[in-house]
Amino acid sequence: MPEPKGQVSDAVTGNWVDHLAPAWSRPYLRLSRADRPIGTWLLLLPCWWGLLLAMLHDGQARWHDLWIFAGCAIGAFLMRGAGCTWNDITDRKFDAAVERTRSRPIPSGQVSVRQALVWMALQCLISLAILLSFNMAAIIAGFVSVVPVAIYPFAKRFTWWPQVFLGVAFNWGALLAWVAHTGSLHPAAVVLYLSGIAWTLFYDTIYAHQDKEDDALIGVKSTARLFAEETPKWLKRFLILSVLLMAAAVVLAMTGGQDTPFAILVALLAPWGFGAHMVWQMLRLDTENTAVCLQLFRSNRDTGLITLLFFAGALLI
Repeated sequence: MPEPKGQVSDAVTGNWVDHLAPAWSRPYLRLSRADRPIGTWLLLLPCWWGLLLAMLHDGQARWHDLWIFAGCAIGAFLMRGAGCTWNDITDRKFDAAVERTRSRPIPSGQVSVRQALVWMALQCLISLAILLSFNMAAIIAGFVSVVPVAIYPFAKRFTWWPQVFLGVAFNWGALLAWVAHTGSLHPAAVVLYLSGIAWTLFYDTIYAHQDKEDDALIGVKSTARLFAEETPKWLKRFLILSVLLMAAAVVLAMTGGQDTPFAILVALLAPWGFGAHMVWQMLRLDTENTAVCLQLFRSNRDTGLITLLFFAGALLI
């Protein structure tokens, strides 16, 4: 079967955008990475972690939490789309020079910069409507989150650690969802957030190894280029740090409250399951094989879902 017209090179094979979406909408959905859903998962999962850990912390589950759960899902899809649109606007010249990204909608001519700006604004406005349905603390957190999102595309121009800026932006939902449930911030939420940042450094360093040769030619910085052959050593550090921080977040959230020892134990299985999946990735890592790097990067949806599963199990006890 021939590839659909305009398909992006690293899109998921057989994705719904290229085969089911109306033809007029496909360039915009590709701009939002709807044909590559892993980014939405990686933005959404910390939101759900934060919500469930907040529920474990105060021992309360309210009907409004269902809306927070759903609102985070819709918002993650939209804000990931808006962020990717902004990224592609700012990176359009870089993308045109990189083999993997030159088929994206802007460098390939499917969408103009003006059209992309309008599309980004539309996604942001719908996301704003969802955000305004939350409490004031969450609304403030949502507005502040725009700052790292706006900065991230430029980070690779001035630092070897752009993945830190991605982590700051992509894990903000852990804070937002916590305060959407409780109305205030807690050290456990902050520590969970830091765990997510370490996780992002892990998975996005693997992802960045796909483009390291092109990045070197055009002068784009990344942790993949910085670490080079030392990448496995650094990934182990990020793995250990993310697991320890997540375990600390669970302890901070659940000790001294109404939680039973068994519920705390189940919740503490989350970081170890999370870490075990990252160990599995390390055993299969080949930084010179772009297909393996992409496969491992996408597998981090399951890494995050393992955490969610144990948090949900602890909540049900």
